[in-house]
Amino acid sequence: RYRRIANLTSQVYVLAAPETAFKNSSEYYETIAFNTKETLSKEWNLLVLGQQYSSCLICNERFNSGKSDETSKLIAMDQARRFEGIWTFDRQVCVQAAELLLNRILRYRPQLEEKVQAAREVYSINLDVEMGRKSAKRKSSSNRRYLKKASEVVTQNPQFNDPFAQRLVTYLQASQYKLLKTYRSIAVQEQKQRLINIISNAMRRSLDSDEIIKVAVQELGEALLACRCLIYQCRALDVTATITHEYLSSSVTSVVNQEWPLQDNPLFQRVVQTQEQVSIEDTSLLPNYCLTETPQSSKVQAKNCIETLISQWKIKSWLMVPLLYQGRLLGMVELHHCGSCPHNWSDDKIDLVEAIATQLGITLIQAETYAHLEELNQQLEALDRTRSNLIAITGHELRTPLSTIQVCLESLSQEPDMPAELRQVMLETALADADRMRNLVQDFLTLSHLESGTVEWNVEYLPLLECVDLALSSIRAHHLQRDLPNITTEVSTELPLVLADGEWLVEVLSKLLDNACKFTQSEGTVMIRATSNGDNMLEVTVSDTGRGIEPKRLEAVFDRFYQEEGALRRSVGGTGLGLAICRQIITRLGGKIWAESAGKNRGSKFHFTIPIVSNSEKMERENQTRRKESNS
Repeated sequence: RYRRIANLTSQVYVLAAPETAFKNSSEYYETIAFNTKETLSKEWNLLVLGQQYSSCLICNERFNSGKSDETSKLIAMDQARRFEGIWTFDRQVCVQAAELLLNRILRYRPQLEEKVQAAREVYSINLDVEMGRKSAKRKSSSNRRYLKKASEVVTQNPQFNDPFAQRLVTYLQASQYKLLKTYRSIAVQEQKQRLINIISNAMRRSLDSDEIIKVAVQELGEALLACRCLIYQCRALDVTATITHEYLSSSVTSVVNQEWPLQDNPLFQRVVQTQEQVSIEDTSLLPNYCLTETPQSSKVQAKNCIETLISQWKIKSWLMVPLLYQGRLLGMVELHHCGSCPHNWSDDKIDLVEAIATQLGITLIQAETYAHLEELNQQLEALDRTRSNLIAITGHELRTPLSTIQVCLESLSQEPDMPAELRQVMLETALADADRMRNLVQDFLTLSHLESGTVEWNVEYLPLLECVDLALSSIRAHHLQRDLPNITTEVSTELPLVLADGEWLVEVLSKLLDNACKFTQSEGTVMIRATSNGDNMLEVTVSDTGRGIEPKRLEAVFDRFYQEEGALRRSVGGTGLGLAICRQIITRLGGKIWAESAGKNRGSKFHFTIPIVSNSEKMERENQTRRKESNS
């Protein structure tokens, strides 16, 4: 290429840092090799100077040390390198650049002084001050010679005055403008693709939505030179959103951990309704703009909300782009400019943000699907454990009493002469195991009715102490054959009445006491305590000094068929449904139930709350009682 140009003119100079194949030479054209410390070796310059034409490109390569490793790999490719500088057709600028470069050529190759001087004279390039040894008079003479020679060139080449030549120059300039626009478009597309690639790489590394948003907000904010960039997840009916990820330029206030209003924000509501971006160049006109599209009933509230956001966070220009997937709102991208001057949101910038928003929408739905899949897998694992426990527990709890009943009945039928005392023992054993099987089936049916919502509740005002006494009587009757631990109660008669179904409340107390007695030695202690917690609720605690529970299993004990011991090495009977039934009952009555334990062999405490009668309800109840007594 340089050789072909050299066939047209002798004034061709190539300047570069020295390499193996590049050195000072004058074979076809002039080559000038810089030394290693030459500052020009870090520049990229192109100068074309003719008598009727001038153009120069002067630029430096731009490096950004703040980029991540992923971005650095992209920048290493030639098409991703960045340059900044000027490209001009201004002859005065081109002549000045030529003078500087010719002086640098003479510094490295002074033997070219005659050739360089000829170029200065032909193209009217003034001598550099440092190199100028000519007088002002000789300069003037040189300029006159150039003007005379230039006029001869024009005379000898009349096509320069032809209108066609002017049209051709205009066409070339228009082509260069189109080429510049094309370069800009390519740069925008490259930037868009680079950001999408970065987000895609983040997706491949992890499906954690927080990590993906963190990468996207940083890259998008840097690419668009925004003062603030926010990306947050939200739904169309959300009242507020908590900001957890943002890009922030210097001297701009952070909004991280702030509650960002959505319901009262007219911009957000417009995005929800139209499912399109909203761009505001100047927010000083925003309040009036909002009032024209906001329902009359919400105008004041919307105006106050938007004015507060603008003034508090210094937002001058605002862009909101929704994160959508199949018409469903998943989140929002917001870009703010906080300077004193309005910022024009160009179509290229909006297109870039929308492309990133589309990619993020797909990413978030994939992350959400993955999270749901993980949740379903956990539920399937829990269901599988429940099935295994059900098979093991029912096998043990059914087979053992059935075997005992069968042995007792066979003995009674085959031994007619069995002593009456032994016959009575056989009958009592068979009846006890039959009762055990009945309780097993009853627990299954009870939990099924509670979970299906087919239970009829008879809620009334009850004294808690009465329910506790009934539960204690049931426990003592059920455990006649074994020594129970010492059971104490701290339930005051002064406690307010509870609002509950008495039968089901006794069931809860009985099952909690039964568990406490089964897992506590006879020399241990079981206590029932009731206190008012001040939230119109009564808190009941059943504590024991028995085996205790590992802290990590305090929530699992309320699962169906849960057993502290394995199914094959259990020392106590039971279906593992008792605490699951208790939770269902207490939840239906409007309370909560939970467990506490310091660990193995350190006892346990089971707490539950139950609603109580308020003072106003108590007074109304007393008035009704008085009216009934007076009527009678």
